Amino acid sequence: MKTIFKIMTVLLGFIVMSSCTTQNIEKFAAVESLLQKGEFTFVAERANPTNPEVVKIMASIPGTNSSKMLNLDFGYTIEIRTDELEVTLPYFGKMYTENIEPDKKIYQIIAEDFATKDFTINKKDGKKGSTVFNIVANDQQNIKKMNMEVFKNGKAHVWVDSNDKQSISYDGYITTNLITKK
Repeated sequence: MKTIFKIMTVLLGFIVMSSCTTQNIEKFAAVESLLQKGEFTFVAERANPTNPEVVKIMASIPGTNSSKMLNLDFGYTIEIRTDELEVTLPYFGKMYTENIEPDKKIYQIIAEDFATKDFTINKKDGKKGSTVFNIVANDQQNIKKMNMEVFKNGKAHVWVDSNDKQSISYDGYITTNLITKK
C-alpha cells in the first residue's frame, strides 16, 4: 500500500511539473511571436522617475505612500504597429522648459502623449535572451528616444529620454494590440 502511495505521489508530481513547463513554453512562444511580428502593446504598470526629489515630494503627501503612487492604473501604453506609434504615458519629474500646445494653449507637463507615423525602430538582441527596441519618433521635438527591453516572459522595461525633461522609466508587460485602426 505504501508503495502505491509513493508511486502515485511521484506520478502526480511529474504531471504538475510538466503542465507548468508546457505553460511557460507556450507563453515564451507567444512573446516570441509578438516580437517577430513587430506589432504589440506595452502596458505600463509602474513609473520610475529618476529624480529623487519627486519621490520625496510624493512621500511627503499625508496619508500616501510614494511607492504606491507610482503603481499605474491600466491604460498607460505604447502601441506599436507597422505604420503607427501611439504613446500614452504619465510623467513624473522635472521639466527644463515649458511645453505648451500652441493651438490649445494648455500645459502638457504630466504626460508623454503623442501618435506618429514618422518613426524608426531598431531591434537588437539584449542580455540574457531579451530583445531591445530603440524607438525614435522623428517628428517629436521633445522626445529624443525611447528604449524598450522585452524579456522572454513578456515583462518589459521602457525608458524615455527627453530634450526638455528628466528621463523616466516604466515597468510593465507586452500584449497583443487590441483594436486594429484603419
